[in-house]
Parts: sequence; C-alpha cells; structure tokens
Amino acid sequence: KLASSHLCSNIPGQIMTSIMVNGPREGDESYELHENEKGAIFESLKRRAKIVGDGFNKIPGFSCQPVQGAMYCFPSVQMPAGAIEFARENNIAPDTLYAVSLLENTGICVVPASGFGQEKGGFGFRTTFLPSEQDMKKVVASVRKHHEEFCEKFD
Repeated sequence: KLASSHLCSNIPGQIMTSIMVNGPREGDESYELHENEKGAIFESLKRRAKIVGDGFNKIPGFSCQPVQGAMYCFPSVQMPAGAIEFARENNIAPDTLYAVSLLENTGICVVPASGFGQEKGGFGFRTTFLPSEQDMKKVVASVRKHHEEFCEKFD
C-alpha cells in the first residue's frame, strides 16, 4: 500500500484533476466565463507558438518546423565546427554543450535534442512556449544573441 500511495495522486489531487478535466456544462453559471477564458488561453498559446517558431527561423543557423499539437518546439541548430570538436574532446554531445551555454549565459533552460535520439550529425534542443507572449519575444531575442556569441566563440 505504501508503494501504491506514491504512484497515485491523493484524493484532493484526484478531485482537482476531475474538476479541471470536466469543466462547467452549458447552462452552468460559470460556463460562459470558463469558455471565454479557455478560448483566450488557447489563442494566446497559438500566438506564442508562432512567436517562437517564426523567431527561431529568423536566426541564422536555426530551422524550426511549425509547432503542432504540443507545447514544445524542436529547432535544429547548426553548430560551428569548433563547438562540435570541443564537445567531443570533453565527451559531451554538442547540443548539450549548447544547452548548458544557453543556461549559463541567459538563464534559459532547454533540453538537448541528443536526449531524444537525434539523427547523427543533427543538433538542436526542445523548448516550451509557455511563458507569456512578451516573455517569449525576449526569449527569442536572448537565444539569437546567445547563438551569435556562441558561434563567434567557436568559429
């Protein structure tokens, strides 16, 4: 029983999940407000996906497919030869080197694509677009600046 209790949420957690999944029904007092809020959140997520996808595609050396269905995007990143060599000499994946550099220099945390079975010679990362629209614009600008500095350092 003790092990099982760590695998399942407690009763309050289950109740809250049920409330979130089963929103108000048409005719309920809060239905209209709920639908408006849900629609606004969805539209904002679509805008954020476009901000990050379009923004990454404007960074030289980045390629990002349009985001569809998830709250993540996976840009491919062309790595300078010096970064690839440095990473190999230090026994780490080049995109891990990039992700750590991004975190240390900007505070932006991403997941290296090598953790997802990236094709040999392909590099990139996974990131979310859950921060606000204003913050996503700042994130894209910070990633651009970091990428320029990273390429300059390892070229």
